[in-house]
Amino acid sequence: MPHDQPASAPGPAPADASDHDPAEAPFLGLLATGAAAEEYERPVLRARAGGAAAARLAALERAKLLALRVRTELEDRRRREAELSALYATAHDLAGLRDLDAVLRAIVRRARSLLGTEVAYLTLNDPAAGDTYMRVTDGSVSARFQQLRLAMGEGLGGLVAQTARPYVTDSYFHDERFRHTRTIDSGVRDEGLVAILGVPLLLGSGVIGVLFAADRRERVFEPGQVALLAAHAAHAAVAIDTANLLAETRKTLTELEAANEIIRDRSSVIERASDVHDRLTELVLRGGGVQDVADAVAEVLDGDVEFTEPGRAPAAALDRSRADGHAVRDGADWVAAVRAGGEVLGALVLRGHPALDPVDQRTLERAAMVTSLLLLARRTAGEAEQRVRGELLDDLLDAAARDPRLLRERAARVGADLDAPHVVLAARMSGAPISDGDGPPRPDGTDRRRLWSAASHLAATRHGLAAVRDGGAVLLLPLEPGGDPAHTAREIAARLGTALHVPVTVGASAPVPAPAARPAAVADAYAEARRCREALCALGRAGQGAAAADFGFLGLLLADTRDVDGFVHRTLGAVADYDARRGTELLRTLGAYFACGMSPARTKDELHVHVNTVAQRLERVGRLLGPDWQTPARALEIQLALQLHQLSAAVTRETEE
Repeated sequence: MPHDQPASAPGPAPADASDHDPAEAPFLGLLATGAAAEEYERPVLRARAGGAAAARLAALERAKLLALRVRTELEDRRRREAELSALYATAHDLAGLRDLDAVLRAIVRRARSLLGTEVAYLTLNDPAAGDTYMRVTDGSVSARFQQLRLAMGEGLGGLVAQTARPYVTDSYFHDERFRHTRTIDSGVRDEGLVAILGVPLLLGSGVIGVLFAADRRERVFEPGQVALLAAHAAHAAVAIDTANLLAETRKTLTELEAANEIIRDRSSVIERASDVHDRLTELVLRGGGVQDVADAVAEVLDGDVEFTEPGRAPAAALDRSRADGHAVRDGADWVAAVRAGGEVLGALVLRGHPALDPVDQRTLERAAMVTSLLLLARRTAGEAEQRVRGELLDDLLDAAARDPRLLRERAARVGADLDAPHVVLAARMSGAPISDGDGPPRPDGTDRRRLWSAASHLAATRHGLAAVRDGGAVLLLPLEPGGDPAHTAREIAARLGTALHVPVTVGASAPVPAPAARPAAVADAYAEARRCREALCALGRAGQGAAAADFGFLGLLLADTRDVDGFVHRTLGAVADYDARRGTELLRTLGAYFACGMSPARTKDELHVHVNTVAQRLERVGRLLGPDWQTPARALEIQLALQLHQLSAAVTRETEE
């Protein structure tokens, strides 16, 4: 009211109070109380009923429209706030999940809740197969639908996966924007879906899957709903990636723990292997033997380890180990070939230990290698000693004028005593050719080396000498007091035959009293031993051993000494001794018996005794000489011995007279 207008001045007639209220006032109250949309018509209707002026009614109509617009905006804001709250709550829930399956189920369940649809589901891409497959569903009732696979570009989901953009259809079967297939349409029809909204699960610039919300009736999905589901899908993709990373991390941690456990186990194994290596090295450096290696490995592997010769090891397992170069299992045992190049020297056998890890297997193989080195070193040393022994024997055979003092010194270095009685033995493998005396020996080189090695080993164990000569081997061995060369020859033939697995023929000489004092006697003795060896072969007795005394009267031809008295004594000594003790005439009776053509009747006439006396005397002779004394060979030797005995007796008488 203007200040210059009198208070008592009369004015126009008063109207309805509502005519003077602002047109927006009644609607502000409705907005404040959140009234329904139809309540906004009441202020206009009351004013019209009260006879309000047209201007007032127009103002109220304008205010109503403005209020309704504000109400709609407020509702949109409240709805967006609710959606954002739900979206944040979903993100919070997803962030707390660690299991991938739980994350996927939560994503689908929240999508269905956010959009209020009947069904929600999620597909994931399969890079290996080049398609996408149904992973999780919520509200689905069709088994076929739950097992769908979609090629890129097939169906609504395939289109979303291929283009990485949201797609929505109000009526799936009437929408021609995407490629329908019988398989997909059958699954969708079984589920009864009509309206479908699909948004991509984006991780970076790549699509990892598609999230769907669907109804079994026609429905229009508003842009805000599409945006809401897309925002939910963005959170879901991050949650899926996080769950995958956590799963991979857990898997990696598990693998790391397993790897650490393996490393710890391997570390202890490596320490054990290092200990074995150090122990084996120490054994080699301090000159340990094969058994020391076996004992060390047995202690480390907690088992029984034995070195066996090639002939005693399991043949099949030894062949496999030699071919493979590794230890091989043989039942409950392990066999590692001990070899040098292509030659098998034996085997290390770990017994009663069927379970063996690779490191322990390698330990056994390393021990086999060390064993082969020790054997080769021992062989090398042995071969060097064998050469020394062979060279000394060669000098005894070839250089009769050698200084005896030097011979004794050289013999002492290899443990031989050339001042003691020795016997010379000539050995040859059965069937091996011999030298013609001028050229080199002609047997196979391998056989010659084997014979030389075996002969050298025997010579070394008996403090003697051995060498290769004339296609065979020659040995110079000490002869014990009262020793028999023939017995020695038979023993050496048997030992060499066993070692070489072939018959070996050995001839022995008469004893050589002191080889160092008379080196020439060694060469003569070797010649005699060779004659005995060849006589054995000629008589069909290959593989045996003999001395001249074993050949009867032939021994007189084979021996250099021509020991007539020895031959007579070996042949008739038992009868002569009996006559000397008893005063009998068995020798005279035996001579008369052969002189009379081995006829007892003529013999009794020659001796002027009864025939029974002759029979009794001959029976006694048989007991003294053996049951074969009348065989042609023995009879010939006995007659020769009788004649030599008579000749010797006659010479003795003439000498005495």
